[in-house]
Amino acid sequence: MTNPGMHGAGLRARPPTSAVRNAVADALGVVMPVTCVGCGAADRSVCRTCRTRLRGDPRLVERPGLGAWAALRYEDVAASAIGAYKDGGRTDASATLAEALLTAIATALSGLPPGSVEVCTVPSTPAAMRLRGYAPVELLLAQCGLRSSRVLRLTRAREDQARLGAAARRANADGALEARRLLTQRRFLLVDDVLTTGSTLAEARRAVTAAGGSVDAIAVLAETPLRRSTAVTKLTGNSP
Repeated sequence: MTNPGMHGAGLRARPPTSAVRNAVADALGVVMPVTCVGCGAADRSVCRTCRTRLRGDPRLVERPGLGAWAALRYEDVAASAIGAYKDGGRTDASATLAEALLTAIATALSGLPPGSVEVCTVPSTPAAMRLRGYAPVELLLAQCGLRSSRVLRLTRAREDQARLGAAARRANADGALEARRLLTQRRFLLVDDVLTTGSTLAEARRAVTAAGGSVDAIAVLAETPLRRSTAVTKLTGNSP
């Protein structure tokens, strides 16, 4: 579905309700003991310290031919929390991670011309959906009050990118996506969870533009720092 007229000025992170959140967490901790997805502390899905460390601080990250706004670095607490959310079934961390993602989305859109911009995501593979039972990015978007336009589909099976090196990632992603229909004059914001080499997002952008659409900005929850990645630019308020 389209998010009509969606642009940076219209997006704001939801105000925190820490008192209510903590009261609910205390009550649930008695009957359903949990541990923090970030540090393993008892009785909190996300403890206060880790919640602070998971606050979005959007920065422009560059990969060859690609720029994206990333809310977090995929390391330490963020890596633990995102890994638990994606591969450990810890959907109870989705609200906190969605707050971070929303900061990247708002920043990515803040410098764009007014008009309707749709959210586009990379579809999960059938194997990943069977394993998880949910699409991680779509769930985060729902927590943000947003829905993606389901305009892309897989053209062939893909391996899990997390297991692959840079060259293998490019080969795995190349030609793996196509648009379901013509996208002439439609503008998109690409959204994903973790950016590493950028091969998946580059393929998504190729598929969108090949169908006549445009990718005006890219936002991700976290980026994986690379040893030889280009310099990171701190938040300036302008999109790439």
